[in-house]
Amino acid sequence: MGDAYETFDSRFKRMVLPNAALTKLGEGFAWLEGPVWFADHQCLLVSDLPSNRVLRWTASGGISVFRDPSDFENGHTRDREGRLVSCSHHGRITRTELDGRVTVLADRFDGKPLNSPNDVVVKSDGTIWFSDPPYGTNTDYEGGKREAALPANLYRLDPRDGSLTVAADDFEGPNGLAFSPDERRLYVAETGGQFDPEPTQCIRVFDVSEDGARLTNGRHFHTVSPGNSDGFRVDEEGHVWTGAGDGVHCIAPSGDLLGKIKVPFTVANIAFGGRNRAQMFICASHTLYAIYTNVRGAQRP
Repeated sequence: MGDAYETFDSRFKRMVLPNAALTKLGEGFAWLEGPVWFADHQCLLVSDLPSNRVLRWTASGGISVFRDPSDFENGHTRDREGRLVSCSHHGRITRTELDGRVTVLADRFDGKPLNSPNDVVVKSDGTIWFSDPPYGTNTDYEGGKREAALPANLYRLDPRDGSLTVAADDFEGPNGLAFSPDERRLYVAETGGQFDPEPTQCIRVFDVSEDGARLTNGRHFHTVSPGNSDGFRVDEEGHVWTGAGDGVHCIAPSGDLLGKIKVPFTVANIAFGGRNRAQMFICASHTLYAIYTNVRGAQRP
């Protein structure tokens, strides 16, 4: 299949396209994170985190600035009304309203300020799930040094009443997260302590309760090598596509590695978008790439 792919399981061969090139969309950024696709505007938003800005990419216009300064925003998603929901390393979850106003949805838990919300997903019931490691508090490069006031928790926010609850509290450094297509599973990256010599690094998976409000049976799902899993997305068949040290890895729901899309730089995050959600956008350190796949990103119920 050429140098662009590495196959570990024959099932991977039908998911990728040997004649689809890895295309460079832009370069020269500090560190790219949090890509999110807006099909109604045919654009991708992506955070250039240390530069404190959010960028916009379109096929016709290339790269432009969407928000500068951005309050050191990292991960993004859209809610069920199409609004942008963002994680700020300054300790906030915000929502950009359809008229452009920015609403702070959460900035404290139990009276203490959030650490540095990292990544976020919205469930079909409208609840917002986000990770809150201390990474943005550890350096001035990604937010600003300060003492983290809370443990590194995973949270569930109900924007209907503003209630914020801890969904899981047994992480060292929760990072990217994504629901399975049927929302019966939640995958969460554990990237450990930022300066630990041997941090705990893996993808964990939880079962979601029937009422959709609780997580149970947290367990190991997959350990990426080389590098670690920062952020990921799930396709409509339930495969997990995650960033890694050598590209994008495709993992079956069983946890088995199926194959890799090879990328020249460490990949932090990906997003599906473009025509039929079959174009993969890849945040690879200082470079933004895209490649067409033979699978479509999940469209949750």
